[in-house]
Amino acid sequence: MGTVDPWVSAPARIADPDEGISVDELRLAARNHGMPLEALRYDVTPPGLHYLLTHYDIPALDPGAWRLTVSGAVARPLSLGLEDLRVRPRVTQRVTLECAGNGRARLQPRPVSQPWLDEAVGTAEWTGTPLAGVLAEAGVAATAVDVAFAGADRGFERGVEQDYRRGLSLGEAMRDDILLVDEMDGRPLPPQHGAPVRLIVPGWYGMAHVKWLVEVTVLEAEFGGYQNVTSYRLKQDADEPGEPVTRIMPKALVQPPGVPDFQSRVRVVDSGVVELTGRAWSGWAPVDTVEISVDDGVSWRPAELEPPADPYAWRLWRYVWDAAPGRYELRARARDTSGNEQPVGQAWNRQGMANNHAQRVTVVVR
Repeated sequence: MGTVDPWVSAPARIADPDEGISVDELRLAARNHGMPLEALRYDVTPPGLHYLLTHYDIPALDPGAWRLTVSGAVARPLSLGLEDLRVRPRVTQRVTLECAGNGRARLQPRPVSQPWLDEAVGTAEWTGTPLAGVLAEAGVAATAVDVAFAGADRGFERGVEQDYRRGLSLGEAMRDDILLVDEMDGRPLPPQHGAPVRLIVPGWYGMAHVKWLVEVTVLEAEFGGYQNVTSYRLKQDADEPGEPVTRIMPKALVQPPGVPDFQSRVRVVDSGVVELTGRAWSGWAPVDTVEISVDDGVSWRPAELEPPADPYAWRLWRYVWDAAPGRYELRARARDTSGNEQPVGQAWNRQGMANNHAQRVTVVVR
């Protein structure tokens, strides 16, 4: 590749104690929008409100000319067009996606990167064909270990030029609920969400759901690409390998009540009975408990959970609050049936990944 000028993707770093958000981070924030938290009211997030992260550029792909290759350790390599996928069995799943960096900007000290607060999440109905059927048609070799997925988006990251690539273990890739998707909420995928085809891996953070998919490669060794072995790792120090980011940790969010102050987003409500609502989800197991605090985590009360709509979609919760005049800090926390609990305080890591510490919503009751 040759030498890259040092201004291209400087090494990852931690912000200085008094360092504000940089112009580079603001540029990322303008490109990669979050879901307005009032959109927690929707069971299915309208496409224009669903969170969006694009690592490089949105590629220009002609759906009529697009091909997906399936190669590597297979008996019958495939080259499939969009119509080849659409004649296969069709499945629609409601799945909540969350960026692995959601909440990064609230960490102290702050990892310098896309400055998400709480809004990098959304739920959609995704339609496509199961990946497992395509892999079975290709005839996966008995020696296969991993499956790598490549998108058509290309760029530099920390000085490394690359196509966006992610890998899954073969066992994970053969799950019957992983889809090659060409529709979002009953319509063709929008360009920003991976048109013409993307991968949906229910339960995993967003980095696994490769957009603008063009290659599926079956490997006889573990995938060693940048986005698996360098990025998306839970580590405390720059030189340690860390643990991989995989499934979504349990999280609950409060739909901010009342009306906001324009700049601070502090909420204002009238005293009396206030119904608090929000959503909760986990990629490990169904959420079975949500608790609400109106005193910044000093005391907690159970919320009422609505029945789940889909194993991998968020659940609506409700809590009735008798609000007296004053200033309050609202928090919510979730627990799933596997015993995973959402912490109140941060669990810091160098890349700011898989951060699920409880949101804080400031409310003034008048």
